[in-house]
Amino acid sequence: MYQMNLCYIKCSENVKMKIAAKEKLKWSRVDRPVILLLDVLGKKWAMRIIWELRSERLKFRDLQKKCDDVSPTSLNARIKDLRTLGIVDHDIAGYGLSSAGRELGKQLLKLGAWSNKWISIE
Repeated sequence: MYQMNLCYIKCSENVKMKIAAKEKLKWSRVDRPVILLLDVLGKKWAMRIIWELRSERLKFRDLQKKCDDVSPTSLNARIKDLRTLGIVDHDIAGYGLSSAGRELGKQLLKLGAWSNKWISIE
């Protein structure tokens, strides 16, 4: 029988979010949460979607427009990945960042600050 590899992502409130990586993200062959996350964030449009959802919930077409009219197929694929990881959620108001997504946004801002210092090193 097929055994599923499970990844655990630890959120700021010490909540563990279980992700069935082999089942939900079949393209990923890693068992390390940080590598899985970076694989998803490195895909085209993923970071832009997170950026556009940072302050408001958006309907699909509004999100598409804010993402320079990305194709619906590409946008759907990235949203699916981000929803699978629990970074983006959806309700009647549209797509938005989940609590884990908002926490990730804070961490990405810190990474941005670090990268600015790093790039200025001679």
